Amino acid sequence: MAGVVTVEIAGQRYPIRSGLDPAYVIELAGYVDQKMRAASEAAPPTDMLSLAILVALNLADECFRARQTQASSHGELSERALRLEQLVDEVLGAAGELRVGSGAR
Repeated sequence: MAGVVTVEIAGQRYPIRSGLDPAYVIELAGYVDQKMRAASEAAPPTDMLSLAILVALNLADECFRARQTQASSHGELSERALRLEQLVDEVLGAAGELRVGSGAR
């Protein structure tokens, strides 16, 4: 069920209609507000739209880097799982050979 949460970003109040947990929406808005403040301190004075575009690009960069890191980690885990599977197969194969060899006596 969608509700309305009023948040403040860069000194402006915004009513946000969302089905998300209101505390989570407030947390998101706080993060965006923090990024807006940091960008406004780092960049020369500019209009709010340009500042918001700069922040949106920075947030998109964070998102893309997180995806890249996650994909890289997933690939590394898949590789390790494959190596582990091969090792288990080798050990089971060797154990099978030992049984066959000991039963042939």
